[in-house]
Amino acid sequence: MNPHISLVVLAGGLGSRFGGAKQIVPLPGVNRTIMELSIEDAYHAGIRHLVLVINAAVRAYIEQEILPKLPEDLDVTLVEQRLEDVPAEYAQLAAARQKPWGTGHALLCAKEAVIDKALVITADDYYGGESYQQLVQHFKHSDNWACVAYPLQQTLSEQGGVNRGICALNEHQQLMRVDEVLNIQYQEGGSLLGFDDKGQARALASDTLASMTCWGIDKRLFTILAENFTHFLGHHDKGSAKEYYLPDQIQYGIDQRLAVVDVYAAKQAWMGMTYKDELPLLARNIAALKGLDHK
Repeated sequence: MNPHISLVVLAGGLGSRFGGAKQIVPLPGVNRTIMELSIEDAYHAGIRHLVLVINAAVRAYIEQEILPKLPEDLDVTLVEQRLEDVPAEYAQLAAARQKPWGTGHALLCAKEAVIDKALVITADDYYGGESYQQLVQHFKHSDNWACVAYPLQQTLSEQGGVNRGICALNEHQQLMRVDEVLNIQYQEGGSLLGFDDKGQARALASDTLASMTCWGIDKRLFTILAENFTHFLGHHDKGSAKEYYLPDQIQYGIDQRLAVVDVYAAKQAWMGMTYKDELPLLARNIAALKGLDHK
C-alpha cells in the first residue's frame, strides 16, 4: 500500500501570546523558520505534497520568502483560513469575531486540497524527522488514523507550567481519549503535578505520552469536521471567542467508532515556543539536533 500522503501545516494562528505571527519568525542564528525545517523533514520522509493553511496577513511573506526555498518537486497548495468561511446562515457570527475559529476549522479549510491521507502538524512546533518517518510507515500497512505522542518530560518548559493533552491508551496502544491537564510542572521533591479542568490535582509520570498535534488522518476526518462545525456554530459559539478544536473532533471519531487511532511514542524530542524569549534556546536545540550551523 502506497497511499498519497499530504503534509498539512496549520499556520493560520495569530500568535497573541507570542506577540505576532510566530510561524514566520526565523530562528536566530539559523535563519530558517520552524515550519521550513518541518517541511524539510517531511520531504525527507517521502512527502511530495504540502498544504499550508495560512491567514491572509502572512501570505505575501510566505510566497516571497519561504516558498522559493522549498524543493522544486514539492507540490504546494496555499489555503487561507478566513473568519467568513462559514455557512451563510452563520455569517453574523463571523462578523462578531476577531480570532480564527480554531484548529478544527483550520484543518477543515484544507478539505479540498487533501487527496487521501495527511500528516497534520502546527507551524510553530518542531517534531523531529523521525515522526514523519513513523507516520509514513504507518500508512503503508494501516488505514487507521495515527498520532505521534511525546513523553511528557520532553514537553515541559523552564518558563513555568504548561497545558498538555495527556493520552489514555488501551492495551493495543490505541488512543481512547486525550485529557487536557493544566499548569503541569515539577514540584519540590521531583514529583510532576498538573490540574484538570475542575481544579483537581493530578500526579503524572514523566514518561506519560502527550499529544502535541502530530496526527495521521484521512478524508473521513473532513466529513466529521464539516458536520460538527455546523453543530458548533449553532449550539456553542454564539459569537464568542470559543474555538473549534481538532482534538475534540478526533475524540468524536473515536467515541462514535468511526476511526481507530494508533499511537506511536516519539523517537526524538518535541520542541516548541510560546514566548519570544524562548527563541534563542529553541534555535540552539534544533540546530544541535539537525546538525545545522548556528551563528
